[in-house]
Amino acid sequence: MQRAALFRGGDAQMAAGDLGELLVPYMPTIRVPKSGDRVYKTECAFSYDSPDSEGGLYVCMNTFLGFGREHIERHYRKTGQCVYLHLKRHVVEKVPGASGGALPKRRNAKLFLDLEISSDLNSDDFEYEDEAKLVIFPDHYEISLPNIEELPALVTIACDALLSAKSPYRKQEPDSWEEELQASKHAKTLVQLDNGVRIPPSGWKCSKCDLRENLWLNLTDGSVLCGKWFFDGSGGNGHAMEHYKETGYPLAVKLGTITPDGADVYSFDEEEPVLDPHIAKHLAHFGIDMLQMQVTENGLRDNDIKPRVSEWEVIQEAGVKLKPMYGPGYTGMKNLGNSCYLNAVMQAIFSIPEFQRAYVGNLPRIFDYSPLDPTQDFNTQMAKLGHGLLSGQYSKPPMKSELIEQVMKEEHKPQHNGISPRMFKAFISKGHPEFSSNRQQDAQEFFLHLINLVERNPVGSENPSDVFRFLVEERTQCCQSRKVRYTERVDYIMQLPVAMEAATNKDELIAYELKRREAEAARRPLPELVRAKIPFSACLQAFSEPSNVEDFWSSALQAKSAGVKTSRFASFPEYLVVQIKKFTFGLDWIPKKLDVSIDMPDFLDISHLRARGLQPGEEELPDIAPPIVIPDDPKALDIDESSVMQLAEMGFPLEACRKAVYYTGNLGAEVAFNWIIAHMEEPDFAEPLVIPAFGEVASSGAAALGAVGLDNQPPEEMVAIIISMGFQRNLAIQALKATNNNLERALEWIFSHPDPEEENDPALDTMDMENNANANILAETGSEGPRIKDGPGRYELFGFISHMGTSTMSGHYVCHLRKEGRWVIYNDLRVCASERPPKDLGYIYFYHRIPS
Repeated sequence: MQRAALFRGGDAQMAAGDLGELLVPYMPTIRVPKSGDRVYKTECAFSYDSPDSEGGLYVCMNTFLGFGREHIERHYRKTGQCVYLHLKRHVVEKVPGASGGALPKRRNAKLFLDLEISSDLNSDDFEYEDEAKLVIFPDHYEISLPNIEELPALVTIACDALLSAKSPYRKQEPDSWEEELQASKHAKTLVQLDNGVRIPPSGWKCSKCDLRENLWLNLTDGSVLCGKWFFDGSGGNGHAMEHYKETGYPLAVKLGTITPDGADVYSFDEEEPVLDPHIAKHLAHFGIDMLQMQVTENGLRDNDIKPRVSEWEVIQEAGVKLKPMYGPGYTGMKNLGNSCYLNAVMQAIFSIPEFQRAYVGNLPRIFDYSPLDPTQDFNTQMAKLGHGLLSGQYSKPPMKSELIEQVMKEEHKPQHNGISPRMFKAFISKGHPEFSSNRQQDAQEFFLHLINLVERNPVGSENPSDVFRFLVEERTQCCQSRKVRYTERVDYIMQLPVAMEAATNKDELIAYELKRREAEAARRPLPELVRAKIPFSACLQAFSEPSNVEDFWSSALQAKSAGVKTSRFASFPEYLVVQIKKFTFGLDWIPKKLDVSIDMPDFLDISHLRARGLQPGEEELPDIAPPIVIPDDPKALDIDESSVMQLAEMGFPLEACRKAVYYTGNLGAEVAFNWIIAHMEEPDFAEPLVIPAFGEVASSGAAALGAVGLDNQPPEEMVAIIISMGFQRNLAIQALKATNNNLERALEWIFSHPDPEEENDPALDTMDMENNANANILAETGSEGPRIKDGPGRYELFGFISHMGTSTMSGHYVCHLRKEGRWVIYNDLRVCASERPPKDLGYIYFYHRIPS
């Protein structure tokens, strides 16, 4: 008989002394979780197993890492740790009462306070029952809990502390978790005036100042007024608060946040956001049906929904019965709260064979050689996510018996499959000011962030991100001297401008705009949206046309002059990622989205955009660097707003763009772009620009362009400036070191040392490695040149990511992928066969090269 049976209850129970004796050899390895310890009791470090899984979850009593049944042996072999707390959640049928109803029954419910409750469980007939026990490896001895009388005090304290520990993601992402809202004391007894007020579905504005954003509906009298001092930080003139002070009407709901699941409610009296359990009834009083409101993510800006209802419906294929898809490659991802941008990008990434082979194909090796804390290892978490999406383990169709039950009990929902990428998001966003928040983000910016991480964490002999890399040839011409300069850079995305002037339905657009203004003025429902129809050929033509170079300095004239630049492909990537530049800034710096329809082709040929290099008859610009002017007083330096706007349109935070332009001395958007890439991982990357006082700069020498490190290495900003002029990184560092970080003298030093000796200073190598940790992944410094996979410029569309909403700071992302001959829609957890893929409304498109 196995000894494990002795610990499962029944007649054979070990005495308290026997249990204590059994645990004595392992007592030094059992720890009590302290403040700051991350306790992973809801998810396996290597898979998406949890206490809900068939095998439950094993939590190490020393490292507090969680492991599913398939991975627990690996951790035991690697660490020798023997004692684990096994957690298992069971779904059991409720015990019927004498009257035929069900009696509530829950044992050990307090064990998993922060374990998510599935919304699919029919709570009338079933409930959860939680189980915990200690397991001792390698013989799998089991000790059921609670067993306070028989266990040593240290073990009891450790188990209790582990079971009551908070989620580790709350510690890692303090900004992304809101406090749990409480029901308002006014909700149950709220008096609503019978004044006949009905709220229209759109066209709202403040009744006192005509503002059309940050609008709040008072739930007592139906007044629509602007906010100011509310928890979401939106602006306004405070008329909603003034109204409360005049009337005492306590509750207001934010317009634009109403969904079938609830709304943002604020209590003026309680001075905090609250829950209104009767919100549906309170809204119905003013003619608002919650169930008819568009389901959105948290944080939508006002008026996002109704004016763009057609966009939401078309992209999500609403109104069409879509067939759910199950199995390998058809696994959904849970939305963690504005994380759809991550879900959409990762679905597209792991549909590419090179990424599948790099991470899922190498999964055993990656897992076996992972560090002691695999939750903090990029390759481990990528392999885990890839396996979760591709294995089919978390995407299984309901059993026939379940389907019959669904028919018999209409209220019983089908079991949701899918994975929750909480551990993955927590790791890859750690330290990033934007992605670590719970706000909506730009999918294109996240794509580049992911590629940056892939570059910095090589796996195997080939880097999977190489499939996106291509060389761009930039031809810059001085308009006065007609001389040219050719440079090359590495890129990962083809950014395609929207040629609005080429719209084929201009008359319809003009008529729609007139009707829209009339409807807003009369507070009538808006007319059906008319979307600009743009030919793809016009966008491609706009990409290939020359663009003006701001503040161009001509080395031929030794002065500023007019200049134009054209871009061509020096190489074509294996996978071409095309971003439609829908997002721009208005004159008031408010980000907005161009609502357009572009006839994106299934087959794309850009062979005519192949670079040709220096042509016969062209004369090159002299290789002379412009003079560097560093102001004595940094406050005297004006920031070039045109360069700031160019960078902001690429998707970078506005304040980061301002800092980049400032710290690179207004030398143009390209130089500032290098600064951004080199500093985008810094914690204060998106913080507002703080210009130091004159005395501070004077005392730190060249600190106006970046602080000198403790190891006396040159400031990275100065290095970036020299690199942007076409010089190698090592040469830039040598020159700055030789001239005590004087930028002008460093340039003179470079020209007087055309063939400098190789420097093998270990400190220099270390500094290079540290700088490359925040690396400019678009600038190559290795002697072997950039890694490219050149080939023909003919492509076939296999996927696209679409965005719904008015800006990258709000809305929702959906991914469509072509698999096994048909299109599939990935809408967070929902994975279905697509009936009408909206290829004309995409934001990011993925093309695969057609073999020649």
